[in-house]
Amino acid sequence: MESDFAAAKVLLELAREELRGPDPTSEKMRYAIDLFIEAIIMAQHRQVSGEIIPFPGSSSGGE
Repeated sequence: MESDFAAAKVLLELAREELRGPDPTSEKMRYAIDLFIEAIIMAQHRQVSGEIIPFPGSSSGGE
C-alpha cells in the first residue's frame, strides 16, 4: 500500500487547527506539526514522477 501524503497533510492541518491555545505547549505543537507538514509536502513532490516528452522538431542528441 502506498502512502497518501495528501490525506496525511489534511489530517495534520486539522490537528494544528485544534491547537489554537496561546500557551507555550500549544505553540510548540503547532511548530512541530508545521515541520511535519513541510516534510510531507517535500515527500509528495519527490514522489511525483513524469515522463519527458521531446518538443517537436528538437534534436534528441542535446546539441
